[in-house]
Amino acid sequence: MTEAADREFIRYHVDGKVGVITIDRPEKRNAMTYAMLGQFIDTVGRADDDPATVVLVVTGVPGAFCAGTDLADLATIPGETRGLRGSAEERHKWWPLAQARKPTICAVDGPAVGMGAEFTSQCDIRLCSPNARFAWNFVHRGLVPDTGAGTWLLPRIVGLQPALRLLYTGAMIDADEALRLGYVTEVVLSDHLMKKAMELANTIAAGSPHSLGLIKHLVHQGLTAPVSEHMERHTAAMVACFKSDDHREGVASFLERRPANFTGR
Repeated sequence: MTEAADREFIRYHVDGKVGVITIDRPEKRNAMTYAMLGQFIDTVGRADDDPATVVLVVTGVPGAFCAGTDLADLATIPGETRGLRGSAEERHKWWPLAQARKPTICAVDGPAVGMGAEFTSQCDIRLCSPNARFAWNFVHRGLVPDTGAGTWLLPRIVGLQPALRLLYTGAMIDADEALRLGYVTEVVLSDHLMKKAMELANTIAAGSPHSLGLIKHLVHQGLTAPVSEHMERHTAAMVACFKSDDHREGVASFLERRPANFTGR
């Protein structure tokens, strides 16, 4: 039996100021087909452009995150075009989450393997349940990490040697090991995982959207920039902040002892 062509495998809804993206293919542990990947990239872009949201949370249906690429679907794609979903310059197609202007959080309840692990690396903050498992198992498929996140972001998250060990061996690590490595910030029981992720998202969303976007940009650009370049971007960001409505509102709300009503402008 084939899957319904119009089935929505990537769901999106807004909860307050938080956009929630859910991967929904539990019978395959959320393994990605090419069609699903296109839906995922488009949904992340739509969520990032949504004026109603300040923070994005990415998760899977309970018990699953993303078990990687659906190899049965991959086998239908000619070898020379597999995995090539855009040119190197089309970074939003490779790194939709890292390229998002808004802060991103992933809540992982189940295996995040291959492409699934790559998606977690692209997120700014990672939470998981004890059911989580992570593996960059590309060497066992004759591949390199398929979005480039494993070879660029992972060493910056956990350090060079731990990252190379994971990439060279393709080893599966559990939630406790991910916490020890600093790959996740917290391990939360499955029943409370989304609640915890939403609490964190709402805490972040209370800040200025204008500031949050600039901070994310500065941090990511600063990962490889000389200090001189970073400080040029930093001073430009400071000037933009001082001119912004959000800065004026932040000062006014403090002086008036009330919650800020930021607009992102």
